[in-house]
Amino acid sequence: MINRLRELLERAPFVILDGGLATELERDGATLDDPLWSAKMLIEQPARVRAVHRRYVEAGADLITTASYQATIPGLLARGLDEDSAHALLRDSVVIARAAASPSTLVAASIGSFGAFLADGSEYRGDYGLDRAALVAFHSPRVAVLSAAGPDLLAFETIPSALEAAAIAELLNASSGPCAWVSFSLRPGSDVAVSDGTPLREAVAPLLGHPRIAAIGVNCVDPREVLPAIDALVTLEASAGSGEVIFAYPNSGERWVEHAWTGPQTELEQFTELAGRWLDAGARMIGGCCRTGPGHVRALAQLRRARAGGII
Repeated sequence: MINRLRELLERAPFVILDGGLATELERDGATLDDPLWSAKMLIEQPARVRAVHRRYVEAGADLITTASYQATIPGLLARGLDEDSAHALLRDSVVIARAAASPSTLVAASIGSFGAFLADGSEYRGDYGLDRAALVAFHSPRVAVLSAAGPDLLAFETIPSALEAAAIAELLNASSGPCAWVSFSLRPGSDVAVSDGTPLREAVAPLLGHPRIAAIGVNCVDPREVLPAIDALVTLEASAGSGEVIFAYPNSGERWVEHAWTGPQTELEQFTELAGRWLDAGARMIGGCCRTGPGHVRALAQLRRARAGGII
């Protein structure tokens, strides 16, 4: 199985991810107060999605993620699409990203947690009340459609529970397609636990050494909470000798509470300084999530040039 991420890391000291897609769409004037969130724009204004992808590529991103985070088949059916149209929209998310990419840019098909489908903030809690079989059944159809569209990677994002991580491992065992990454949300102020309270070391156990898992990390967490998670993941990977890339793409430092972002943002200079610490700790892929933008990607590109002595 081809691991495109490893191929990319042979050419660069670390991989630069994009930043918040919804953030940039909103800055462009899009209204995303909708159960489909940024996936709404795949239906209404796909050219806007392509333009935001392109903005991140031009800022220096090596890897962009599709607008399919909240584009689930049940969600699209509830919106009035039939099943064929829902599948076509998922495929279009990959086609649109690919059209914005440069020849060297990788495209990851975004797959949000079950909580993202619920659109009630439970991707930061993990309190679904579903068993593993139900989670496998929920994710499988979308994973099959997105895999067939030809992305370089699958991106399971904002996973808040150990049970859902185990379901993803089971699903990947039973299917074919590209390599994947799994990115967890964390419980704020915890001793490195995922959002449902499970210690991170336990949540990642089904993923370590999995033949289709290329990377394990955290996303949409406060930048100041990233370093302990990177330390834990690097230690776990080294102990297992499993070879996954360790990564992080935090949000701006604000918190999502009752359908609104609250609290102070992390200044760009501090974000970049923290990113240097994540690299020193062993992260090999860094980007931004909600409320970050092309400015963060440009800062990461500048950091990489500095780390490479200006060669890149």
